[in-house]
Amino acid sequence: MTTAIIKPQWSPLTIALMVLGFIVFWPLGLAVLGYILWGEKFGGSQEKAQAYWNKGRDWCAPNRHRHHGWHNHRSYGMNSSGNAAFDDYRAEQLKRLEEERARLDAEIEAFHEYMANLNKAKDREEFDRFMNERRGSRQGYDQPKPDNGDQNNNGWGNNNG
Repeated sequence: MTTAIIKPQWSPLTIALMVLGFIVFWPLGLAVLGYILWGEKFGGSQEKAQAYWNKGRDWCAPNRHRHHGWHNHRSYGMNSSGNAAFDDYRAEQLKRLEEERARLDAEIEAFHEYMANLNKAKDREEFDRFMNERRGSRQGYDQPKPDNGDQNNNGWGNNNG
């Protein structure tokens, strides 16, 4: 049995090492603080630390596969229930669900295409309206301005005088 020189507890030595660690290089002080707080969970041995690490990894591992759902069952392998009739039923239902999912994916794609075409038509309508309004305002410049009867007016005011 080995005993640790510095035990993971709040003692004057560990506090001094933590403060010194923060002064010299802050990650070192953080590491000492972590050792003080969580060192007991590791028990000071490599085996206990590895067991603690594996326990945490195993706790996270089931969540990783949960989100992939039934449609990826082939990539994880289908476990046999031990009953051939049930396994056939399950395979049939999974196939049916995959076909339904493919049909829904095709409907989603068709809907996105419909919305894209609808947005294009709306954009085209707005653009055409803009161009018609712009052409209407240009026509006012192209047409000659009505004459007041003043033939000598050259734009510089009245020249009668």
